[in-house]
Amino acid sequence: MTIDEINENFSLLDEWDDRYRYLIELGRMLPPLPDAARIEANKVQGCASQVWLTTAIERGLSGPVLSFVGDSDAHIVRGLIAILLAIYSHKSASDILATDALALFDKLGMREHLTPQRSNGLKSMVGRIRDDARHALVAAGA
Repeated sequence: MTIDEINENFSLLDEWDDRYRYLIELGRMLPPLPDAARIEANKVQGCASQVWLTTAIERGLSGPVLSFVGDSDAHIVRGLIAILLAIYSHKSASDILATDALALFDKLGMREHLTPQRSNGLKSMVGRIRDDARHALVAAGA
């Protein structure tokens, strides 16, 4: 699912409860992360719940392209991961660094409904993705 489709679906939902259920449904659609990937190196630090994120880097025409797989032990966080993957996965490192996911979450009206812990966890996940994009650019000599 693309971020445009998610954004459109959110715009059809007026009540926060409906948006909350949709967020959980997005998380349910995430493929499960293999147990072998649930290692300390893949854990996102700064999240109240357990969050794992793996990054694959391919060489693209305009620099490194990153793909992400993520999972969490919390339903809402899985939904947040699904949105982040729609925003960032299969994008060039430069595009990732040029995209403000937190502003998109604000546009969806989500951050105002997240607890401070969940909001901090979201920032940690975005930070991890952006760090991986920066490291990919450095490794590529860009």
